[in-house]
Amino acid sequence: MTELYPEDLVYEHEATEATGVPGQVIRQWARRGKIHRFQGDGQLTGQGHEYKTMYALPEIAERAKTYRPMPQRGRRAA
Repeated sequence: MTELYPEDLVYEHEATEATGVPGQVIRQWARRGKIHRFQGDGQLTGQGHEYKTMYALPEIAERAKTYRPMPQRGRRAA
């Protein structure tokens, strides 16, 4: 693992903007233990909510190199 610095920690929407990986995928990687998740600093979103979770951008950027979006399955006719 590489060394992480405070400036490496970003919120989900910032990681999505920087890497193009959807937030849902980032959360899934964190749940599966493929990337680390960190306590947020309580910054407000402007919609009455707080950003609660931060992620290490270098980890997401590394995984994003091999990320390929999976096409969603369409509904099958009965």
